[in-house]
Order: sequence, then C-alpha cells, then structure tokens
Amino acid sequence: MIMKILSSQGSALRLASRQRGMTFISLCLLAAVLVFAGYVVFKSVPVMTEYLAIKRVLKQASAGSTVLEIRQIYDRVASIEYLEQYANPVSSKDLQVSKQNDRVVVDVDYVREIPLVGPAYLTYKLHASSK
Repeated sequence: MIMKILSSQGSALRLASRQRGMTFISLCLLAAVLVFAGYVVFKSVPVMTEYLAIKRVLKQASAGSTVLEIRQIYDRVASIEYLEQYANPVSSKDLQVSKQNDRVVVDVDYVREIPLVGPAYLTYKLHASSK
C-alpha cells in the first residue's frame, strides 16, 4: 500500500515536470506587448489614410501642364478631398514637379510625427508620387 502511494506521488511529480506553459508573468508581458503594438497601429492608421489621400490628389494634379496649374489643381482637389481634416503637412508649395518620359510627375516628401507616450514619438518619413 505504501509503495502504491509513493509511486502515485512520483508519477504526479514526473507529470508536473513535463507540463509546459506560460506563467502569469509571461502572459502579462505578452499582453503588454500586444496592447502596445495595437496602440501603435491605432495611431498609425490616420497617417496611412492621409498618405493614400495625398497620393490620390497628386495623381489628379499631374494632369496639369504647367507648374502653376498643377499647384492650383492640387489645392482645389485637396479641398474637395477634405485633406484639411488630417493634420495635412503638404501644401502646394511643397510639390516637386518634373517630367519623365513626356509625363508630368509630381512628388512630395514630408515628415509626420505622432506622439506616443511622454517624450516618445513615432516618426514617419513619407514620399508620395503621382507615378
């Protein structure tokens, strides 16, 4: 009888040593990392939608033939597309107009900084083109 009790306790110890899994602390750390990643994605979505809107406006503005006309088209289409709803860092003065293979190409480079926590910022350096 004593042997059975000892052998059953020994198998319980062996079973416990074989079990693997996450501890509560590692679960909390994983949850914190996932929450922070979700927070960064949540803060980044408006920047990406703004970038796509600027790219769309640049494609329409490239239909102009002169630099002045391209800038006027950009301003008009940007107001129609409600780019001012974003913290739009791009004005028509920032546009770089060039010709490539008999096509007008409009480029713009800009930087967006998003405050994360305290003094930490997420910085995006973006380049949009009408190509």
